[in-house]
Amino acid sequence: MPCSLGSLFPMTAPISVTPQQVRRGLARAERGAALDHDEATALLHARGEDLVRLTAVAARIRDKGLEDAGRPGVITFSPKVFIPITQLCRDKCHYCTFVETPGQLQRAGRGMFLSPDEILTIAREGAALGCTEALFTLGDRPEDRWPEAQAWLDEQGYDSTLAYVRAMSIRVLEETGLLPHLNPGVMSWEEMNRLKPVAPSMGMMLENTSRRIFETKGEAHYGSPDKDPDVRLRVLEDAGRLSIPFTTGLLIGIGETLEERAESILALRRIARQYGNVQEVIIQNFRAKPDTAMRHTDDLALDEYVAAIAVARILLGPKVRLQAPPNLVDLAECTALLGAGVDDWGGVSPLTPDHVNPERPWPSLDRLRDLTASAGFTLKARLTAHPEYVRAGEPWIDPRISGHVAALADDDGLVRDGVKPVGMPWQEPDGGFASVGRTDLHSAVDTEGRSADRRSDFENVYGDWDELKDSILRSNAHGFNMKIRATRSGLSALRAAEKDPGNLSDEHALTLMTAEGELLDQVVALADQLRRDTVGDEVTYVVNRNINFTNVCYVGCRFCAFAQRRTDEDAYSLSLDEVADRAEEAWKLGASEVCMQGGIDPELPGTAYFDIAAAVKKRVPGMHVHAFSPMEIVNGSSRTGLSFEDFLIKARESGLDTIPGTAAEILDDEVRWVLTKGKLPTKTWIEIVSTAHRVGIRSSSTMMYGHVDNPRHWVAHLKVLSGMQQRNIDQGIPGFTEFVPLPFVHHSAPIYLAGVARPGPTLRDNLAVHAMARILLHGRIDNIQTSWVKLGTDGTRAMLNAGANDVGGTLMEETISRMAGSEYGSAKTVEELIEIGAGIGRPVVERTTTYARRRPAE
Repeated sequence: MPCSLGSLFPMTAPISVTPQQVRRGLARAERGAALDHDEATALLHARGEDLVRLTAVAARIRDKGLEDAGRPGVITFSPKVFIPITQLCRDKCHYCTFVETPGQLQRAGRGMFLSPDEILTIAREGAALGCTEALFTLGDRPEDRWPEAQAWLDEQGYDSTLAYVRAMSIRVLEETGLLPHLNPGVMSWEEMNRLKPVAPSMGMMLENTSRRIFETKGEAHYGSPDKDPDVRLRVLEDAGRLSIPFTTGLLIGIGETLEERAESILALRRIARQYGNVQEVIIQNFRAKPDTAMRHTDDLALDEYVAAIAVARILLGPKVRLQAPPNLVDLAECTALLGAGVDDWGGVSPLTPDHVNPERPWPSLDRLRDLTASAGFTLKARLTAHPEYVRAGEPWIDPRISGHVAALADDDGLVRDGVKPVGMPWQEPDGGFASVGRTDLHSAVDTEGRSADRRSDFENVYGDWDELKDSILRSNAHGFNMKIRATRSGLSALRAAEKDPGNLSDEHALTLMTAEGELLDQVVALADQLRRDTVGDEVTYVVNRNINFTNVCYVGCRFCAFAQRRTDEDAYSLSLDEVADRAEEAWKLGASEVCMQGGIDPELPGTAYFDIAAAVKKRVPGMHVHAFSPMEIVNGSSRTGLSFEDFLIKARESGLDTIPGTAAEILDDEVRWVLTKGKLPTKTWIEIVSTAHRVGIRSSSTMMYGHVDNPRHWVAHLKVLSGMQQRNIDQGIPGFTEFVPLPFVHHSAPIYLAGVARPGPTLRDNLAVHAMARILLHGRIDNIQTSWVKLGTDGTRAMLNAGANDVGGTLMEETISRMAGSEYGSAKTVEELIEIGAGIGRPVVERTTTYARRRPAE
């Protein structure tokens, strides 16, 4: 539905590119060709008739996107109230009038933050007027700059501004029914994970990717730590990893060049494609404001603004919703924005002003509706989360707010006609911890009996596979060409390892990790000698049972064939009684440990982890409960609202003894974000495991290798663990019980099926990793376990001769490796484990989880 724009744009010459470059880019855009950065930059110069052609292409793409979405000709907006929870901020953006100082607030007789009563008054009045969104806008981390902000939070009993935002979001949900949309600025992965259960969507403007604007004195973002473009891009990516519907955008005309503008659009496109969470991109024009450092900067010209919108639409494609605020241009000029590819007007309030642009009032809904209709479109109200995410539900919408969303949504995911929000309780999902789906694990884990070789949402739950491959190429995460051919450097590294194995330099460690032939034999021999000196010749094992209590998971780990959607045929969750039954059965068969882990099921109450540990201890008081990965601890902490430390203490009081150090994969975020869409970052894994150790809960440690990683990552991972354990030793904390290298099992792993990962490690890799683990962890972690599940009998024996001293457990059932296609079964008898050691002339003895020798009477 293109509209004529010729009369709006007089013919002017492009500024820094030739007309031929603009026309060449136009011709490619009209053909539907993919545009590169230089072509996008050229098109940003389009004016006059060239701009008319450009907007026509953008409008066609927009119209195709609306048709594909099932709502042709529909332009959306969100009826909202604007809640400025605080106007304090630690940043000093040169164009901002929203931010105030404590002195200004005090002189105006206002508090440092809106009080709960003030917030709820705004929300209630908005609900009465038919609003559905409560837009929480605030400055970044004001307590870091202003003692008055920290004092207010302390008086009210909140640890941080974001803790207050979370609490007020719950109250708005419960007391008014409005849906919070949170704009707190820069947030960490952990903070967004904690906020997701209280808000269907969040947002943060990227503004621009220019480091020049951020780092140069006098430019718009100078002196504002939260405007670091790398930090802001990380927020967008973390939101994608957490499956949070996210609104972002660019602020156009703040001093960026057209080249930088094109780079910024392309950065948003990359994230939108890779994670699928960018629900909306705002292209916002700069408006100069009095009493700011940029008050003398010209407002963005309309033709330049329209060109930016059109290029954004062309680059972002038909799936991403594109917004332009209708109050930042004259109402008549909104027609030009529609003609350039806009399909959303954003939040429009019948009650509150635009506190960021207070000099620009919202247009009335009647006038906006008429203008939209005059351009050939229909205006409809949407929720704060866009319709695609509302209809999809999990993992985008947390179960704790899905009822609030459903109460306001129609079948298309838009606002239901005539609906008025009503407060509803915010609580854990109903139903507790109940048995659902397939609970016959012998059939559920049989890869030949599964309904399909991949979960039903394979094409979207992991993000865009093509963009992921491009990301790997950009970061060179596949770089595996690290063979060291210089014999002298290899011998030098070996001599250093013999002298001080636990303190090798990175260079020497990498040399030995990539060893081949005779040098590898020498590395293996050294590791075997260190093993003998440290723990002797005994091969240890534990009699245990693995209980994977649910396989429902929405994290999107790209290596995992275990996870299922709740609606998939192979999905299951065990009840508390079923978990306790399996523990009791294992005890009667001689087990001393149950190892319990499960998927991250959005409908699993946070308290379920306490209930699981308590159920086992109640049924079998003497059973050692080794349970809950760091990712599960993040999930439980988020759902209960407890800190990591408090959650772990509560779990310990409920019966938890130790935790598995799984969810580590590779402790390098470059690799982690290829392996998994939504798992916890490296620093969070370290924080959780370190916290567990500090409160008296020991853990194992692991590394999954042989996928998109390389030996440099393996060395760095082992050094992280070594450093953690050295800090434990310095503080007199036992810490890690063992290190477990886990070879990647590729057969049914989604990341392999999609052609991204290689097919697991080689024998050389396995020998090097086990041997170097023994060497680099020497003096810190005594026990190196090898996985018979993943390596089989012959492979396990080889690793026992390369520094390993433990073969893990009998398991009785092991679902995760089996689902990934492991060929070596899911259980072994004690006799079979003894035979593994006997085959290499080593005695085999039973141990406890913490490596005490187990007496037969236990």
